Amino acid sequence: MNKWQRRTLYYSGLLFGSMLVFTVLYQNGMRVYEGDPRTFLHSLQVVVETFTTTGFGSDSPWSSPEMQVLVIGMDLVGTLLIFMALPVFAFPLLEDALSTTVPTSVPDDTEGHVIICSYTSRAAALTDELDTWDVDHVVIEPDRERATELYEDDHRVIHADPTSIAGLEGAELASARALVADVSDQVDASIVLAAREVAEAVPVVSVIEGPDRQSYHRLAGADHVLSPRPLLGESLASKVTTSMTANLRESVDIGDDFGVAELPIQRGSRLVGTTLAESGIREQSGVNVIGAWFRGEFEAPPSPDATLTDGTVLLVTGREEQLEDLKRLTLSEVRRFSAGDTIVIGHGEVGSRICAALDDAGLPYTVIDRTEMDGVDIVGDATDPETLRDAGIEDARSVILAMPDDTTTEFVTLVVRDISPETEIVARVEEVESVRKMYRAGADYVLSLATVSGRMIASTILEDEDVLSLDQQVEVVRMVAPELVGQTVGDAAVRSKTGCTIVGVERNGTVITDIGPNFSVEVGDEFIVAGTDDGIRRFTEQMT
Repeated sequence: MNKWQRRTLYYSGLLFGSMLVFTVLYQNGMRVYEGDPRTFLHSLQVVVETFTTTGFGSDSPWSSPEMQVLVIGMDLVGTLLIFMALPVFAFPLLEDALSTTVPTSVPDDTEGHVIICSYTSRAAALTDELDTWDVDHVVIEPDRERATELYEDDHRVIHADPTSIAGLEGAELASARALVADVSDQVDASIVLAAREVAEAVPVVSVIEGPDRQSYHRLAGADHVLSPRPLLGESLASKVTTSMTANLRESVDIGDDFGVAELPIQRGSRLVGTTLAESGIREQSGVNVIGAWFRGEFEAPPSPDATLTDGTVLLVTGREEQLEDLKRLTLSEVRRFSAGDTIVIGHGEVGSRICAALDDAGLPYTVIDRTEMDGVDIVGDATDPETLRDAGIEDARSVILAMPDDTTTEFVTLVVRDISPETEIVARVEEVESVRKMYRAGADYVLSLATVSGRMIASTILEDEDVLSLDQQVEVVRMVAPELVGQTVGDAAVRSKTGCTIVGVERNGTVITDIGPNFSVEVGDEFIVAGTDDGIRRFTEQMT
């Protein structure tokens, strides 16, 4: 029973109860005080006429003061009940009539779509990925207000319970491409069980908080059980372990001895303060700079006059030895050969995975967390400068922020930057929208859980698409582009139209990386493209 139904029941009980009481009082009052007996039915008629203000002229006037007081009481109670009826009946009905009606099911002929349960920040990143590949999707949202907001924002959504068989049938699960459950570990398990009742053959993806619960979701019937947090932790740790040495640990391989890499410029690097043209990156390393992040703003290609600062992240292509040479240029001139201490703030699933990666690399670290547990060196509040000082923040080479709350992460970034301006800050955030704020606060490298989750889920669902990078700030994907056949790369103007860069073309099993403006596209060519999510979407829309 919902709130409106309960209010209706309570009001109806009050109304009929009041009418019964006044009917009995009126019948007895007319007999005792007026000496004019009335039947129960006549007395009820008078009460109804009074409550509804339709009149009671048949019995008026009354001579006794007792009956006059009774009638006055009936008038007042009747008026009160009329006003009470407005919020109980009239207002809800009017609101329903004027409000947006969210559908509870999709058309019967819907097929090949991805069902998402329900709409979270990770779901938003996933829908962006699916839009990139032009894959239809529908969101099952149990919260009515949230469903209405999504519907009014032109999302394809239905208002239903994703844990119910009826809700999944309303989403046409039997004809869907896949179902994604990403609410909570327990709710996801319930969704998986319901999905298996509706459609045994449809792939089901369940996203879990920690890998230790994977077996339960597989037992429930999930085909794929994903845990993005370990990947996020390993990626953040790699940014620090890479900055501690002149050896490049991470790149996306796109061919023999050729790859794409994100390389942040470290504080103290001689590249800081130079323009891209002045830096001599191309001359000294041989890499090709195809894009750059400037405090969260991506430019592709970056302007030759763009000034490189600490925290600028270069997107480059080149052979392994060329990438290694550039890595040495990005390191601090003073501290690049030292393995200074790292401070890890937060020891949850992400933080513990970071610590494991640092252990594997043989790098010392100190852990701060609010809760006392195994592996935590300092128990305290990281927003307190004294806690950070106790951890040795002023002498730390790097700090990795692995807290689950974005607001706290932003504030800790400000505190760290104030106390230790030269310390490298690598951070995770939950929301994509928090990335730019973190760069503004002073972070050197930021990666959102929503982005990693969205790409991981999309790559699992879109098995026919080749997503080469899950944990980078840009996407590197492999796809065909029929619209480019017969054109040169220069004539197609891929960069200016989409913001993406073609970093390689696979032709007859061979990867070609020397892609100049005169490169002619042939039938069957498979492109390796790097760009932001929006850039990849534009490339897909215009070139495929």
